[in-house]
Amino acid sequence: MATVQDVAAYILEKAGTITTMKLQKLVYYGQAWSLVWDEKPLFSAPIKAWVDGPVVPALYAEHKGKFKISHGEISGNPTAVSPEQRDVIDRVLNFYGEMSGQQLSQLSHEEAPWREARQGCGPNELVSPEIPHDRIAAYYANLKPSV
Repeated sequence: MATVQDVAAYILEKAGTITTMKLQKLVYYGQAWSLVWDEKPLFSAPIKAWVDGPVVPALYAEHKGKFKISHGEISGNPTAVSPEQRDVIDRVLNFYGEMSGQQLSQLSHEEAPWREARQGCGPNELVSPEIPHDRIAAYYANLKPSV
């Protein structure tokens, strides 16, 4: 299985320089649609429900303090992403790729997995409940995407 860094490196290879917020959200949506389409995760690292939306702390640790990030700035190996995983990520990039990090954050705030994980948290409370795979898969499986 690819690591979250491998997935991020593949996204950056395809998308070029993007904001770290956008990278986090694209990684999240890649995980979500992989859970639906392939019925397995892209990576094993947990996704947390942070104030600004879904975040993978293991990836955040690599870009902390940066606003934008480019290919080569993440320790992952894009060639570790399988052809099946690349298909999922490519479809995610085609659908979500033109949105800004802020738009993707706003979108994730409107969706049940993040909202449910943040239930009981104050709007700016710095807690990080995990967003479980089963909740992600159940929510996105019920959407009729154009992805």
